[in-house]
Amino acid sequence: MPKTSLKRHRTAAAIAAAATTLLCAPSAFAATPAHHQQPVINHVRTIATFDYAAGEIPENITLNPDRSITLSMIGAPAGQRPALIHVTPSGQRTVLATSAKGDGITGNIRGNDGTVYYNVWSSDASRAGVWKLSPGGTPKRLAALPTDGLPNGMALDPSGRTIYVADSLKSTVWAVPVTGGPAKAWLTDPALAPVKSEAVPFGANGLRFHKGAVWVSNLAQDSLLRIPVTASGKPGPIHVVTKSLDGVDDFSFLNDRSDVVFAAQNAPNLVSVVYPDGKTKPVLTASDGLASPSATVVRDNRLYVIDGGLNAPHAAQMQAGRIDIPALLHQKH
Repeated sequence: MPKTSLKRHRTAAAIAAAATTLLCAPSAFAATPAHHQQPVINHVRTIATFDYAAGEIPENITLNPDRSITLSMIGAPAGQRPALIHVTPSGQRTVLATSAKGDGITGNIRGNDGTVYYNVWSSDASRAGVWKLSPGGTPKRLAALPTDGLPNGMALDPSGRTIYVADSLKSTVWAVPVTGGPAKAWLTDPALAPVKSEAVPFGANGLRFHKGAVWVSNLAQDSLLRIPVTASGKPGPIHVVTKSLDGVDDFSFLNDRSDVVFAAQNAPNLVSVVYPDGKTKPVLTASDGLASPSATVVRDNRLYVIDGGLNAPHAAQMQAGRIDIPALLHQKH
């Protein structure tokens, strides 16, 4: 969730993510002189545009097995209702769910059975929490969450039994059973905390479950964290992967085997690659058309980025580019 241009609508209104296993080892990278470096992301183009004034402000993205896309539209910056949108490969758009004006629909994920889970951020206790939408069904709240929190990024563990939710205001990762029931604070820690001196004090933001660990970005602390899940299901020691991601929002991994991360940095209009040793490198910038990027996702060798367009001219859009694997392997500075 963005760090700048949100003060107006998110604080005032209380509202407003093909390589080999070599990629997992820092020794796999060879330094290359800057003048010989090739772009890591090539052929970047806009593949969809959205109507910002109508509230079509993308916040989170899921790529589905049938190559369709599920998008969370935050709505609030334009004074509109949030929405959960389904986009077919041919571009047809369907509204799956909405909420009231002043609310936000943030993270969304898909279960193996096609159920969509999504977060609603609301000051209304009857709406705030984790929601589910079964195929052919209607939206139903799975678990309530505090109205003074901000449920943001979310992920489903590989067993399909637990949803993890990053709370940007409560310094907490929540655990919610997919069968329903009360949310439990899985981890509360200063590493997840917002910084109150920030204009928009949002902490834990993006969240992914990857290789036996919950990974969380912290927007206020510019950090990416890896938190192992122990055999008992409890959190292990927090590992700080990096603290060099100014304005980090959501993120994604190159693939299920690799610890290489593509992180959206909302305020600076950047997408950076984070290597396993914590080194970071911008791979997309405003010159590539980035406009308040909020999330990334990878399919095969293509990187998808959604832009909220929070600043004029409000270029809310979805972009895609090809990942150059050799360039990615050989550039880490």
